[in-house]
Amino acid sequence: MSGFVEKPEPIQVPGLVHLHTGKVRDLYQNEAGDLVMVASDRISAYDWVLQSEIPDKGRVLTQLSLWWFDQLADLVPNHVLSTDLPAGAPADWAGRTLVCKSLKMLPVECVARGYLTGSGLVEYDESRTVCGLALPEGLVDGSELPAPIFTPATKAEVGEHDENVSYEEVARRVGADTAAQLRQATLAVYSRARDIARDRGIVLADTKFEFGFEGDRLILADEVLTPDSSRFWPADQWQPGRAQPSYDKQFVRDWLTSAESGWDRKSEQPPPALPQQVVEQTRAKYIEAYERLTGTGWS
Repeated sequence: MSGFVEKPEPIQVPGLVHLHTGKVRDLYQNEAGDLVMVASDRISAYDWVLQSEIPDKGRVLTQLSLWWFDQLADLVPNHVLSTDLPAGAPADWAGRTLVCKSLKMLPVECVARGYLTGSGLVEYDESRTVCGLALPEGLVDGSELPAPIFTPATKAEVGEHDENVSYEEVARRVGADTAAQLRQATLAVYSRARDIARDRGIVLADTKFEFGFEGDRLILADEVLTPDSSRFWPADQWQPGRAQPSYDKQFVRDWLTSAESGWDRKSEQPPPALPQQVVEQTRAKYIEAYERLTGTGWS
């Protein structure tokens, strides 16, 4: 059992129809048929959306995504139409709301990996492959791969795990031409972002993208290259052969699995509220990632 510790009631806004509440984002549709995405301060860990929130997290995710969309605009179009706040929306939506094109979304998490870690490491240790792609011997946790690889996954519901799948399975689901487009776009965007991050002292280990079609045009959607969708490591602390320090929710994971939390991850009980110190440390990591990548101070 997993999901929301306490699922929030959607905010009702005149002229907007609530469509979906996800782990972090609430999705609405306006009267023109466009999508309105609102990034909350919710945080998830171990397939649970926690009752504690991380102040400013939704704004960081939104503003960082917008910055990355600008860096990538010549590679692939994106879904953003406007950052204007819908009439009647709460003031708290400012800075965390995107008005976006309504796309035909593809049921694939497009994952690019430049370094070996996470579920890729688990598979590699068993078979020397990741998503069926053969890799050389001798790699360890945190090793840079000979070249970035496309390792897609199926998109799971809240509380469920994404499942790694082969490229052939993606081609079966969406067609060979679309699968080829997804792989090319994913690796091109990852390579550009990896180089930008590296120049700013950050290793982009892996990341996931979502794409949709507007007619026959492939469009980059959702969030991009945030601490929620990517593994960012400080380059000056990168050391293959161990778990790497990261710009994400590691403080949350570490506390939840500590004796102090009193939570048994294997039980069906929801996790407890986070201590204020863990909330503040996690907020600081998200903001540090934003500031280091964009070169601008958070306000």
